[in-house]
Amino acid sequence: MDTITRLFDFPYYQLEKYKLTEALATKYGEKWVATSTQEYIDKANAFSRGLLRMGIKKDDKIAVISHNNRTEWNIVDIGILQTGAQNVPVYPTISEEDFEYILNHSESQYVIVSNEDLFNKISSVKANVPKLKEIYSFEDIAGCKSWNEILELGKDTANQQEVEDIKKTITTEDLATIIYTSGTTGRPKGVMLSHKNIVSNVLMSEERVPFEHGKSVALSFLPVCHIYERMILYIYQYVGVSIYFAESIEKVSANIKEVSPDVITAVPRLLEKVYDAIIAKGTDLTGIKKKLFFWAVDVGHEYEPYGANGPWYGLKLWLARKLIFSKWKAGLGGKLGLMVSGSAAIQPRLARVFAAAEIPVMEGYGLTETSPVIAVNDMRNKGFKIGTVGRPLKGVEVKIAEDGEILTKSDSVMMGYFNDPEKTAEAITDGYFHTGDIGEIDKDGFLKITDRKKEMFKTSGGKYIAPQLIENAMKQSRFIEQIMVIGDGEKMPAAFIQPDFAFVKSWASRKGLSVNSNQEIADSKEVHERLQEEVDAINKKFGHWEQIKKFELTPDVWSTEGGEMTPTLKLKRKAVKEKYKKLYDKIYGGDK
Repeated sequence: MDTITRLFDFPYYQLEKYKLTEALATKYGEKWVATSTQEYIDKANAFSRGLLRMGIKKDDKIAVISHNNRTEWNIVDIGILQTGAQNVPVYPTISEEDFEYILNHSESQYVIVSNEDLFNKISSVKANVPKLKEIYSFEDIAGCKSWNEILELGKDTANQQEVEDIKKTITTEDLATIIYTSGTTGRPKGVMLSHKNIVSNVLMSEERVPFEHGKSVALSFLPVCHIYERMILYIYQYVGVSIYFAESIEKVSANIKEVSPDVITAVPRLLEKVYDAIIAKGTDLTGIKKKLFFWAVDVGHEYEPYGANGPWYGLKLWLARKLIFSKWKAGLGGKLGLMVSGSAAIQPRLARVFAAAEIPVMEGYGLTETSPVIAVNDMRNKGFKIGTVGRPLKGVEVKIAEDGEILTKSDSVMMGYFNDPEKTAEAITDGYFHTGDIGEIDKDGFLKITDRKKEMFKTSGGKYIAPQLIENAMKQSRFIEQIMVIGDGEKMPAAFIQPDFAFVKSWASRKGLSVNSNQEIADSKEVHERLQEEVDAINKKFGHWEQIKKFELTPDVWSTEGGEMTPTLKLKRKAVKEKYKKLYDKIYGGDK
């Protein structure tokens, strides 16, 4: 098979080229269980046969909702696609109201869930979803049908020819999936992606990722219901990478040590946590070891690619790698040579220090609507520039509109929003998708994102504020875990800050301060004063009109469950502002 035109072609291509014994691996209890390429295809075909016997037809919709990435998800994905039906992946952490909306809007006939919690949530709304026939589960749950029943139904191969005949009718232009964007505002929109949209993105992106074909190992843990990780999984299948699925985000560090991956995909929030954990270990050192550790970190923060800092820096870097950074790499399994980051901007100091430690982070950029990658950095051919999202992929056209918005055109741009021609017409004009991001292309062709068009705001004095730039700078403080800049229509910018509670507690105990709860930290005058020092120092990097004039500390850890973050860990600005209305009024009350 030389040409891949549909998503279900990837496993067959892998079988022909690499025939892996460990194509997919999931941990059940204490044991990693691997599935070979052949077994993957056999099970996907059994699943397709079972679906056909259940009466599934072309363009029917099946929702798949899993709390973690797993082998079963991929088998089901290929099994659904081979019947001409569409896989509608759904985030597991959304509200029951959103589940009900998505299942009705997509007209899903079946739902496959991963566990009891999700089964209960879907069961509670099932009566309000008239087209939903049945719920199946990956895990054994009392009172719920098992996905194994569909495999069992397809065990008899008598209708395999029917599967083959249907596959022949599926073209690259056909709809493959509908992905509901979590969105920071309003109802989720159903992004329609064709086989061609995603396949083209896989083939274009693969050119930017240096894999040892047929030999590399990846650890997957970002939600596969998001197009970013899902597209990456198809790349892995295409180049013969063995995919291990982490048990959960919480267990990633343990799983990295067990699996020793060559590559992982990450989001900046996760990289910040990894970095903070490493720095915390360094803080616990004493004497010369501590001095050496922080000397190496300082060397890392000065890193520039391609030896731009000269031979004297090169010598310092060699020493820092030998003495300190080699231990960082060992702590991440020993083999990790590449991390690909998307979803939000990474702090440049993190990009520098991880590259210095020989675990480079290749930052990329894209949206669900662009399947997703528009641009990505690549260490090779001088394709890596810190502070940018790399050069656009070959085959992706990018232009900057008069107001600074990034517009893009390629085979990866979505078919449109499901049942929403109005919003589709707003988003795509003359084939160009309006990203809603503000950016610029530098003289070397690198794309730089400066802000979200919708998130930029004006103060009452008419000055534009780009909140993400300020937030990213402020998050470099070890005292600040999350921050949201506010001030739309107000006379000055201010912020809500969620302190790094664990770090503040250790700082407080060193100072002999008694703060036991998160609320006590948020209320503490001493903590506020110390954070004021951090804010004042970072403010100096910005123009006077951009500086944070006031801030309030919040007692909650911002999270997806708490409603402050989207599932890809972006701020839900409207929700955060509403949640802390009292703090907002305290900052601006009677002060307009």
